[in-house]
Amino acid sequence: MKVKDGIIGFIVGDALGVPVEFYSRNELEEEPVVDMREYGTYGQPKGTWSDDSSMTIATMTSIINKKGIDYADIMDEFIKWMDDAEHTPHKEVFDIGSTTSRGLNRYKEGNSPLSSGGSSTHDNGNGSLMRVLPLAYISGIDYETIENVSALTHAHERSKIACVLYVEIAKSMLSNEGLSIDEHIENSNAKVMEYYEGCEELEHFKRIFNNDFSEGILSGGYVIDTIETVIYCLRNTSSYREAVLKAINFGGDTDTNGAICGGLAGIYYGYDSIPIDWIDEIVRLDDILELCEKYEAFCDESQ
Repeated sequence: MKVKDGIIGFIVGDALGVPVEFYSRNELEEEPVVDMREYGTYGQPKGTWSDDSSMTIATMTSIINKKGIDYADIMDEFIKWMDDAEHTPHKEVFDIGSTTSRGLNRYKEGNSPLSSGGSSTHDNGNGSLMRVLPLAYISGIDYETIENVSALTHAHERSKIACVLYVEIAKSMLSNEGLSIDEHIENSNAKVMEYYEGCEELEHFKRIFNNDFSEGILSGGYVIDTIETVIYCLRNTSSYREAVLKAINFGGDTDTNGAICGGLAGIYYGYDSIPIDWIDEIVRLDDILELCEKYEAFCDESQ
């Protein structure tokens, strides 16, 4: 089942990163993450996942229930998470991004779904990038739809392009299994550059397009930093374990970097590549696996 490859890969990466979110690179160089930890930043038990996974689960739930993408219903599921702690590991919301919170509150105040997301350059956190992986499994998903799903909370062009690129890489991995990671990334880069030809925002992706990270990797919550971290880690490792741990041990926004990297690494290397002891620690694992089965059934039926 391909859905669980990416989604479990994503949630495991998230849970690995939660205990050390905001730790510095120096701290993690001295005591790197090598296994599931507990407590740490948020005082959560081992295997606890964050808002990244909650919003991904909310997105999948909406798509299953509505048998397709309904922007208002996705937002309603996000509100259930934010206000009522639905789609959480322990019935508690312990992390939410500021741009995401503002977008959801605008929707609650009466804005339409597609006019709720922040659209300034300061609204380019990774809060939409962290929840778009489910779209890669939908046959025929188009770039405009991916952009719109981003725009529910993050409406700036830069965030939307990052989401399109991420989903495009995931789609390539799902449909062209014989290619290397480098080939998946390079082919996806070419498609995105062609689609957005002439868009000034492409300047912010040039290090990815040129595979030039000579100035170093930043790993904070800025959407460009995140997608650069993920692509760098995928291109410079050779297993799920290596890729995810490398992304987390850069420090900073460790749960999101681990999750987004883990989603692609899970698709590329497969479910069986994810350490079983990590999988077994995931809170509400049976619920997540059942959701993956339902989502796969929806995707198969909609082809």
